Amino acid sequence: MAIVTAGVKTASELAAEPRSGWLAEWGRFAADIRFADLPAEVGARTKQVIYDSIGAVTAGMAEPEMRALVTRLEALDGAGDAEVIGSGAKLSASNAAFMGGIAGTMLEIDEGNQYARGHPGIHVVPAALVAAARLGASGEELIVAVALGYEIGARIGIASKLVVTMHPHGTWGTVGAALAIAKLHKADADAMVATINVASSLGLATSRKTMLEGATVRNSYAGFSNKLGLFAWEMVVSGLTGERDGVATVYGTVAATDFRPQEMVADLGTRWEIARNYFKRHAACRYTHAALDALADILAEAGKIDPREVLGISVETYVWAAQLDDPEPKSMLAAKFSLPFALATALVNGGATIAAFRDEARGDRLVTALAARVTVDEDPALTAMLPAARPARVTLRLADGRSFTALATTNKGDTEDPYSAEEVEAKFIEITAPVWGADKARRVVAAANALGNGMDARRLLALTATS
Repeated sequence: MAIVTAGVKTASELAAEPRSGWLAEWGRFAADIRFADLPAEVGARTKQVIYDSIGAVTAGMAEPEMRALVTRLEALDGAGDAEVIGSGAKLSASNAAFMGGIAGTMLEIDEGNQYARGHPGIHVVPAALVAAARLGASGEELIVAVALGYEIGARIGIASKLVVTMHPHGTWGTVGAALAIAKLHKADADAMVATINVASSLGLATSRKTMLEGATVRNSYAGFSNKLGLFAWEMVVSGLTGERDGVATVYGTVAATDFRPQEMVADLGTRWEIARNYFKRHAACRYTHAALDALADILAEAGKIDPREVLGISVETYVWAAQLDDPEPKSMLAAKFSLPFALATALVNGGATIAAFRDEARGDRLVTALAARVTVDEDPALTAMLPAARPARVTLRLADGRSFTALATTNKGDTEDPYSAEEVEAKFIEITAPVWGADKARRVVAAANALGNGMDARRLLALTATS
């Protein structure tokens, strides 16, 4: 029997295709890796990713939508037993993990990975922390699970090219969350492979337009990755199965194209993606950061500038940053994905802080007038520098005839130009002190840094309650 329609294969042809060799290698690697196998840099960076994610969740949980949603989920769950980070509430494990993922993306301050083109940490940490606390896992076990989940999610992002209309949140992060949960349950190699294959089919059909329009449903995508990661493991141990090579199918033909399996195992165990991450200080989309850094360089050279004296600001940058050209964002989220607004509010308010994107700032006539004088264009030469660099060239023109230009190629916070440990901790205290107070914020950082040295997941999670 044969099919003559182009591009369609019979079930027997599909079944005869070989399974990617990387899956078995990853199954063994994931089952065997132990805390002692992690390079010191990886352990230290994983602890930073854990508390940076906790900080992003805690700050985001203070938003009115998050307070309303957690109240509604409390009514649905009844007496849950899983601590909701940054909240006095307890929910079911899956809903606590969901709230962590959604709250952690509310303010655009969570860490990310430029090579994966996404944010692996916030897709993994909330679910891993909830599961580790329920299981009584040690700090060492939590660190290994997070590093492992981060690694596979990021590598899928590296190995494939998502459809350009898709948002990366809620896609490969589901596999990362699921594998972290499997590791915490001490899965063997076969169960690791089964978990990868089941989770590969559970990603969302995410829309990139949500971020451009400021549709905050986008913030839920990482929440669903955490929730579905927990479910994927429960499905596997209950006997449900995935296809033989789910990642290759989904990320080679469905949600993405050009899947390169060799990237899944290149330098596996020696090159850790979590050690190539970035941390954020600007509370805006990463695509705005090069321009914001270039503006900071201009201000360092020019001194204080009156925004009313700015004739215009021109930005030349790579394609995905150039897409963010809307000078009149209609919501806080849309403002975080607007280069004109981000530059204008940073100049008027002294930085791209959380407050600089709220309604008050968006209603400031000085900010909106300046945003209207910002132009954004793609420079193909800068696009060609992706993903190793995310550059922007900014030119600021003043009414007195002066003009300043700065080029930023490496964003501050990247592995190539990292924030110091003190700066990452300072960010955590800055964004969580309004919720907890500075003293408690310092205690949470100290507890996260003590993972692997006596602190366990249950005590760390308990510390994150608001009470």
